[in-house]
Amino acid sequence: MQQASVTIRSGELVALRLFDIAYAIDLATAETAWLSHAGGIGRRGRLTTASPKALSFGVPPLDLPLEPMALTLDGIAMSARVSVRLYDFGVAAFALHVAVADAAWPDFVARFNALDRAVGPASSDAMWVALRDRLCAAVAPALDRPAADASLQEDYLLGIVHALDQPLDADALRLRVDLAALLSGETRALSDGARRELLAHSHSYFADDLVLLTWDRAFIYEPRGDSDVADVIEVANAQLLEFRYYDTLLDDELPRMYARVQAARGAGSLLAARRFAHLARGLYMLVAEATELTEKVDNALQVTEDVYLARVYSAALGLFRVPALSASVDRKLAIVRDTYAALYEEASSRRSEWLEIAIVLLIVLEVVLTLLRY
Repeated sequence: MQQASVTIRSGELVALRLFDIAYAIDLATAETAWLSHAGGIGRRGRLTTASPKALSFGVPPLDLPLEPMALTLDGIAMSARVSVRLYDFGVAAFALHVAVADAAWPDFVARFNALDRAVGPASSDAMWVALRDRLCAAVAPALDRPAADASLQEDYLLGIVHALDQPLDADALRLRVDLAALLSGETRALSDGARRELLAHSHSYFADDLVLLTWDRAFIYEPRGDSDVADVIEVANAQLLEFRYYDTLLDDELPRMYARVQAARGAGSLLAARRFAHLARGLYMLVAEATELTEKVDNALQVTEDVYLARVYSAALGLFRVPALSASVDRKLAIVRDTYAALYEEASSRRSEWLEIAIVLLIVLEVVLTLLRY
């Protein structure tokens, strides 16, 4: 491969880090709070080229600018543009953009790997957590039930090329550069099987655009400068994060639910019915809240007519195993719903039993009083 013969005239490297920061975010309040705190003006996100009728955000997220950040990649000092996008279902997606210009392909790959080492999952989370904490402090009035810690997060890297030193279509680009090396982050040669797996999720619409997706990296070749593909990949990561949150939440809740049910059943008294009713109300609230938020997550991006972006979005969701996580959440919610129904029925049954006993006792008392009169 003649990697040195291809030069990136214009492109960028993007590091994403997503946090679950709250149960929900009031975006209008967040925009007002940010304006008063940082003096910056946010804007409601939208896809730049897709028609709103074809593909749009369910609730447009809020884009907020942050201060630029100094980075050193492989000994080279550079400035990175930083922004954050807030989703109403409680996710903050930070993006760090490093511009690339007049870089040979091997240098582009090396800089991509250097960015991964500097701010990726193997690096310290301190920088990202500091950004998260500053954001949460600035938009605190907009956060409904803020998350206690920053442990739940997702990361992703995007290598984006807008212009080359020579016009190349997607097929020619595949032949001229080693895309598998970029997507794997490995410096050693990969096996044919590994290369095929890395390049399996490939999508193009025009002859000169290309998207390659993997679990933690993506390559985007987009001469028209559109950002829609990067945006839908970010949304898929946000949905993955939220379904991970609810899957973990329900994993923790189910054992506690079983223990509380057993404790209530062991009461064996009039209080058991009240305990069953109290448990049922709590489970009902959990199901209602989880269902409301998971529906918001499911509808974060509405796809109707843009076939290409829909295909990229669906591929990203499948690759990130979002449908599997969503199904897992639904199964666990179904268990909670069934338990709620059983508890409600048992509480009603216990009340009926005590009501019957009370009626019998009243009848017996009436008979005794009648006999005593005579």
